[in-house]
Amino acid sequence: MKTSIYSLALSLLFLGACTANNEQTPTTTTSDSASIATATPVEKTGPTTALLGSYLKLKNALVADQAKDAAAAGNEMITAFASFDNAALTAEQSKTYTEIHDSAKEHAEHIEANATNIVHQREHFDMLSKDIYDLVKLLGTSQTLYVEHCPMYNNNKGASWLSTEKEIKNPYYGASMLTCGSVTEELK
Repeated sequence: MKTSIYSLALSLLFLGACTANNEQTPTTTTSDSASIATATPVEKTGPTTALLGSYLKLKNALVADQAKDAAAAGNEMITAFASFDNAALTAEQSKTYTEIHDSAKEHAEHIEANATNIVHQREHFDMLSKDIYDLVKLLGTSQTLYVEHCPMYNNNKGASWLSTEKEIKNPYYGASMLTCGSVTEELK
């Protein structure tokens, strides 16, 4: 599938370690995970609104090293998938959406079920991010999203995620390596 090709291409591009010369603005860290989870703006309209909103909450919870909040966002994503209306999709889109849905929902369920195991949540977030990327490529988005990549995650195999900000906030390492990564693509 194209996610495998995408993953391979990104991994090859970023086999080296993270560079320290990323352009970043100073940030403040907060222990209030609720403010982190709601700080990311989500798109106002479009078929992926609820799915992206729950995905971004999940990403922000992992950035903040909050496994329980990540589990709650995983549950929210399961609900968003259940209420997604695919009636307006073409037959081809519907077939691809079903493939993405089945995989993404399974990863969201694992994240939701592992509220005390953030390492396991991050493993599933890696695959979930690939699914959400494919979903955005399939259905589009009404907001700008950035594909960001950490080359060090998973024994230097790397992993990507979507963000509404160019500033790197790494969900795979959280506070231990918050700024590891770079922007690899912009989706509009």
